[in-house]
Amino acid sequence: MSNDNTAARGLLRDKILDGLRRAERTLFTRPAPKSAWAQMKFLRTREGTSKSLAERLGVSRKTVDRYLSGATKKPQKRLQAALEQETEAEWQPQVKAQARQRAASSAGLVISITAYFGFGSEGSDAGRMRDIQVAVSPSHAAKILAARDTGATDSELHDAVAEAIADAYFRVEGGGRTGLKVRIEAVERLDISF
Repeated sequence: MSNDNTAARGLLRDKILDGLRRAERTLFTRPAPKSAWAQMKFLRTREGTSKSLAERLGVSRKTVDRYLSGATKKPQKRLQAALEQETEAEWQPQVKAQARQRAASSAGLVISITAYFGFGSEGSDAGRMRDIQVAVSPSHAAKILAARDTGATDSELHDAVAEAIADAYFRVEGGGRTGLKVRIEAVERLDISF
C-alpha cells in the first residue's frame, strides 16, 4: 500500500471517529460541563487522582490543581481541546452504551458521506465522487463500533465502513454486484447518526 493510500485511510479514520463523537454528542440528555474548572472537577472524580488526570491530559499535576482551586480559569488551546474531548468521552456513558447497543442489535447507523468511491482492488474508470446517505444494518453498525472501541487499524476501520456502504448502497438486494469491492478516498464530508 502506498503512503498516499495510508494517509488517505488515516484521514478517513479521523473523520469516522469524529463522526461517531458528534453522533454521540447528540444523544446527551444533559449538557456536558463547559468551563475548564467544571471539566477538571468532573474528570478528577472519574480519574481518581490529580496525578493520573494530569498524565491523561498531558499536563503537570500543579496545572490540574490550579484549575481545581480556581486559580487558573482559561486553558491554552491544546488543553482546552483535551478537556472537551475527555469530558465528552466520559459524559453519560450509559446513554451512549444504550445507543450503541440499539444500533448494533436493531437500529443500525445512518452514514452520510461525500467521497470518491472506487471499485476493485486497484479502482476502475467507474469510480467517481458521490454524495451518499444510507442506513447500514445493525451487523455492520456492530462491526464499525467494535472496530472503533478496540482501536482497529486505519485499514480495518476503512474496510468496515466501506463494506457497510457497499452492502447498503452498491449491493442492494444482490443486484448482480455481490463480489464488488468498494474503496473510499478523498472524503469531503462524513456524518453518522444513531
